[in-house]
Amino acid sequence: MKILPNNLFTTFPKRPVLSIAICVLAILCLFAFFATTATYEIIENLSIWVRNYFGYFYLYLGLGCVLFLLAIALSPLGNIKLGKPNSKPEHSTWSWVAMLYSAGMGAGILLRAVQEPVYMQQNPPFKSNLHSNILALEFTFYQWGFTAWAFYGLFAMVIGYALFVDHKKVQISTTTEESIKNPIAKGCIDILTIITTVFGLIAAIGLGTTQITGGLTHLTQQKFGFKTTLILTLIICTLAFLSAWKGLNKGIKFLSKGNILITLLLLLFVFFTSDILGILNSFAHATIAYIIDFIPMSLAIGKFNPGIDFLTDWTFYYWAFWIAWAPFTGIFIARISKGRTLRQLLLGLLIIPSLGTFFWFAVFGQSAFNLIQDWGSYTGEFTNVFTSIFRFLENYPVPSLLNTTSIILLIGFLVTSVDSAVFVLSMFTDNGKQNPSKKHRLLWSIFIFLATLALLVLANVKPDIDILNTVQKLLIITSLPFSFFMIVMASLFLRKMITKK
Repeated sequence: MKILPNNLFTTFPKRPVLSIAICVLAILCLFAFFATTATYEIIENLSIWVRNYFGYFYLYLGLGCVLFLLAIALSPLGNIKLGKPNSKPEHSTWSWVAMLYSAGMGAGILLRAVQEPVYMQQNPPFKSNLHSNILALEFTFYQWGFTAWAFYGLFAMVIGYALFVDHKKVQISTTTEESIKNPIAKGCIDILTIITTVFGLIAAIGLGTTQITGGLTHLTQQKFGFKTTLILTLIICTLAFLSAWKGLNKGIKFLSKGNILITLLLLLFVFFTSDILGILNSFAHATIAYIIDFIPMSLAIGKFNPGIDFLTDWTFYYWAFWIAWAPFTGIFIARISKGRTLRQLLLGLLIIPSLGTFFWFAVFGQSAFNLIQDWGSYTGEFTNVFTSIFRFLENYPVPSLLNTTSIILLIGFLVTSVDSAVFVLSMFTDNGKQNPSKKHRLLWSIFIFLATLALLVLANVKPDIDILNTVQKLLIITSLPFSFFMIVMASLFLRKMITKK
């Protein structure tokens, strides 16, 4: 395989969006490296300001997205096909779900599988007549359910329509080009998308490799530190590059299907070696409660308001994080949805991965609740987000095999998130091509690795500052302009549909 294309760096002058995005990212990274304390203070203050003044706006936007997508899906507009009228879906349902789930959630479900439900059980978000276990699962479902996928779905729908019906380029700016014609404004939209995607990626890789390192330390009782994290980062970025290089069908689809298969095996093992009836009961009751309470929870009204502190630490943060990931994830989902109707896309996107996530959290959450009950007391065994899943699996048969599987899954999900993002970033910067040049895939793979490396080095030399958490907070800031852009994009799309009708 020829890895290095000819004239690799001649790509920059021909693609101004690529050149400007790389320069801006490089400047931001250098500023963060040489003015770390000042950067940290700016990000910290801005993220608090965004959550304080726009947190509730995020809640309303999330509910609005869910209702808007449901209205589109259930209306005659849902019959619109992304592609030719008689065309069949480009990917099977199994492959489609595997790819969208691997790109949209991935390692997060392992990171939070036990820690979040237990936290919600020990610190109930609000008073309720529900059992504490059911309430904990209900609120966990809320933060990982319909709203997250609605943010992704909005971008997937609009980009998918632009791509396969209007035959436009794969760029966010194309969704508004009929109203925003200024090339500078359009370029700014695409550059902001790229910057947000890159920071989201390096935060995910940094957190994921840190969790894997923590897992290795916990399992072997040997100290795995900074060097191990760097090696893991190199492995993940290399595998992601090879997958993106192979393309959708040969690389990304293959890894995504493998990830989902291993995830299902781990899920079923825990399910069948735990309290099956208890899990099914909790899953059913929490899902029904979530659906019934969805609107008041989404508005945080009355008894469903957990308070500004709780919302700021959890829901506002999650909503901002989903919004920050929505452009890249939504575009990837759009790219793999050719041949599906809007109804199939939207209902499938809202329902299938949400129910899968609910069952995942019900299995691990309820099983963790049972362990705590059997212990008679809880002393924070599942508090650490990086080691909670490993401590949990130690209570099951063949714990070494289960924990090794978890580490393999973490690596696999990180690879599929990164390779999807590399592919999307390459489409952005290669003039919106559906199958971008391999030069762009290589460039973005290298840059993401170097940026993550710089982040990890910075975290190592500045132990007094939580660098990884700071990058996550940066996503809260960059998600704000996207939240307004989503309203504009949805409004223009609806106007187009009404006009055409």
